[in-house]
Amino acid sequence: MDLPAFRFSIANDTPIAGLSLPLQALWWDAKGDWTKAHACAQDTPGPDGAAVHAYLHRKEPDPSNARYWYNRAGRTPFGGGLEEEWLALATELLSSGPR
Repeated sequence: MDLPAFRFSIANDTPIAGLSLPLQALWWDAKGDWTKAHACAQDTPGPDGAAVHAYLHRKEPDPSNARYWYNRAGRTPFGGGLEEEWLALATELLSSGPR
């Protein structure tokens, strides 16, 4: 799946089958459901889940919790806007597959 198809799928009622939990988190976030997005990120071990988790806490906003999750992901905090970070994460996750 590419980014345009992923973004188009946000018009649906549920995520497309087979999406990784980090992508499901971004999907629910785009739908405006932070709670479902957070649950997906929280259920994902590893750097992908931690990176999305950091983004969600940055959006919340809870900067100290976001910093914790950026550290868990092995990343520096994102310096751009929230939409820019969402796009960067979605692009990265769609192109790399689960890690």
